[in-house]
Amino acid sequence: MTAQPYRLPDDAAGGRIIDRTRPLSFTFDGRKMSGFAGDTLASAVMANGRRVLGRSFKYHRPRGLITLGSEEPNALAGVGEGARHEPNLRMPQVELHDGLCATSQNRWPSLDFDIGSINNALSRFFPSGFYYKTFMWPKSFWHKVYEPIVRHAAGLGVAPDGRDSDKYEQMHVHCDVLIAGGGVAGLAAAEAAAMGGARVIICDENPRIGGSADIADGLIDGKPQLDWVKETLARLAAMDNVQIMTRTTVAGHYHHNYLLVFERTGNGDPAQLADGAPRHRLWKVRAGRVIVAGGANERPLTFANNDRPGVMLSSAARALVARYAVAPGLAGAIFTNNDDAYLTALTLKQAGIGVARVIDVRERPQSDLISRVLDSGIDVTFGAAISNVITSRGGRQIDAIKIAPFARGRGRVVSETSVPCDFVAVSGGWNPAVHLWCHNGGKLKFDDDTATFLPDRHGDNMLIIGSANGTFDLEGCLAEGYGAGELAGGKKARLKKSRGKSAQQAAMQAMWFAPASGKYNEGNKHFIDLQNDVTAADLELAQREGYESVEHTKRYTTLGMATDQGKTSNLPGLGIISAATGRDIPQIGTTTFRPPYTPISFGAIAGTHVGKLFHPVRETAVHGWHKDHTSVFEPVGDWRRPYCYPKSGESKMDAINREILTVRGGVGILDASTLGKIEIRGPDAGKFLDLVYTNMFSTLKTGKCRYGLMLNEAGFLIDDGVTVKLGDGHYLMHTTSGGAERVAAWLEEWLQTEWFDLKVFVTPVTEQWAQFAVAGPDARKVLQKMGGDIDFDGEALPF
Repeated sequence: MTAQPYRLPDDAAGGRIIDRTRPLSFTFDGRKMSGFAGDTLASAVMANGRRVLGRSFKYHRPRGLITLGSEEPNALAGVGEGARHEPNLRMPQVELHDGLCATSQNRWPSLDFDIGSINNALSRFFPSGFYYKTFMWPKSFWHKVYEPIVRHAAGLGVAPDGRDSDKYEQMHVHCDVLIAGGGVAGLAAAEAAAMGGARVIICDENPRIGGSADIADGLIDGKPQLDWVKETLARLAAMDNVQIMTRTTVAGHYHHNYLLVFERTGNGDPAQLADGAPRHRLWKVRAGRVIVAGGANERPLTFANNDRPGVMLSSAARALVARYAVAPGLAGAIFTNNDDAYLTALTLKQAGIGVARVIDVRERPQSDLISRVLDSGIDVTFGAAISNVITSRGGRQIDAIKIAPFARGRGRVVSETSVPCDFVAVSGGWNPAVHLWCHNGGKLKFDDDTATFLPDRHGDNMLIIGSANGTFDLEGCLAEGYGAGELAGGKKARLKKSRGKSAQQAAMQAMWFAPASGKYNEGNKHFIDLQNDVTAADLELAQREGYESVEHTKRYTTLGMATDQGKTSNLPGLGIISAATGRDIPQIGTTTFRPPYTPISFGAIAGTHVGKLFHPVRETAVHGWHKDHTSVFEPVGDWRRPYCYPKSGESKMDAINREILTVRGGVGILDASTLGKIEIRGPDAGKFLDLVYTNMFSTLKTGKCRYGLMLNEAGFLIDDGVTVKLGDGHYLMHTTSGGAERVAAWLEEWLQTEWFDLKVFVTPVTEQWAQFAVAGPDARKVLQKMGGDIDFDGEALPF
């Protein structure tokens, strides 16, 4: 195995998650590397000394790790080989296993030397919306020139080769309370709801419950947060009415608290998959109440060349050290507008990593954390911002940063100071993860103090707590968690409620654009959307060209359209638009939050509906008899119906002619069980049928039937069939064989949206009834020989 030059030694602080006694071997772009059990692909690759993990989409600029969560826009890789290759996986979420094979994306021939980077040199010719203006002429070029180029350049990863042999599952489940997020607030809510007797499901997208408790400041009941998490988790695991799901993302929220939940079960480990574990599982959950406790995402700051490998979020740098014992570099600078980044400075220093300087845009903020950093001897510059990042090796290595005095409203750099460093940790504040709240109509409000959007109101039975609700103090997170859990559980929980204590913090100061010197002050290298290479200059250009709506700006510039769906870019982008137009951020608004929260695989969507189960063949009650007497079937909707019954040496046409003559001269029986059958019941059943058919059914007598035509709103025929009146307010409708599901949905749509006052139930019963048509001159004789209490006489049962 190769060495891990950026892995901190055993005696250094950090490395809580990794197990150094279990070394693992893996490859990245064909190079053999080593890591430890507990590593992610991102932490292991960085421990081996690689900083460039990907290339941006448009300019192919080298990019490194930004975050340590599902919001990662840069570090995407393909994992696995052949049919098990899975593209576009976020490296911080890929758990390392022995023999893992990973490949970087969107580069040729390699990450370090990418031919596509010529686009960066020509970036002046590729501003936002250039494709709308470039590919218009000459018209004849589109098919032979432009389209092939666009198609070749599109996408990031490579699709797998061959047929996917892994299993995927789908599950349907009901619960009283579903909690999205397993941090401190989510755990408090789960315990309170469970103690109240509710059936609770708690989901977290990470392999371990606890959120950011292991890298956060503050105590719960006088103990470290992580100790409280372990104790609470043990109590929950012992409860029969609690289901704890890790590696599980609540991907979408829909009407009436219906949720899609995506579980990474097999986790891509061939050993687990070989043992029969499904690769992914899609849960379809109906919850009585939903509690959103998904935490908050740290947002970056915008400055010249802020996309260089080695520029990462402050929380990511802190977690690399605390969880994986990986040094982000040898000496780093920290750029912030809030207190949380000071905790990163202390973590780095404690681990023996150099902190060149903390740069804070605020003028002399005061708090306990800041005092601790100053007392530790770390150099802090207040009222300043990074004006540029100095690099070498084609932008792949940070050598230094330039800092300049910063003041609100000042648009140019007066003087600059160079600070040597090889990485930069940035923190621009925190955005509550409100996506799930907004999927089905949840409203937001803008908070000036935190410079972010907070949850406002929701029409569903849904609550939001903790930092997802904009509550960033530990005591508040616990209080909201317990309160939401008791409300969701339906009664006050009999448990000892823990108390939290966190250090006082100074107010943050919003900062959307750090001025630079020279040409960089135009904003052409102030990157907002890192994956799609959207810059501050692009957003300003869109405003000058008249794209006033944020939705139009999004589509014109591709802001927020990368695989992270704007989790790190949307709010900084709104800040740039606000400055360019003079409108406040609340006036601009947000783009639409749509599910899924993070990508889910096609395999999970398909589930077991593959191969023979892709479109199961439906069989009638006497299908076995048909198979014994013929091998010729025809598809009728989802059914297979006998086409004819050829005798030995007889052709299909001869068999058809023989059967026709037999029926016309005697009698024949048709298995008509495939016809759709829908039961219509209720006091208003007859009136309802009058509305959906062109003729009257309310006048039909019991025991009689009538043929009807069904039209759509435009007057076009969509189905027909015979409906029988079985009793008062009780009808059996027949539809075409292929139209049963469609007609049932059509009837339900009208009942639920237009005629909701009618007292009618619609129940599909196609498979509950076997049905046979007896036809021919001798049909009555056959029925009479069957016996029973039905009078088949011509007068009693006329044609």
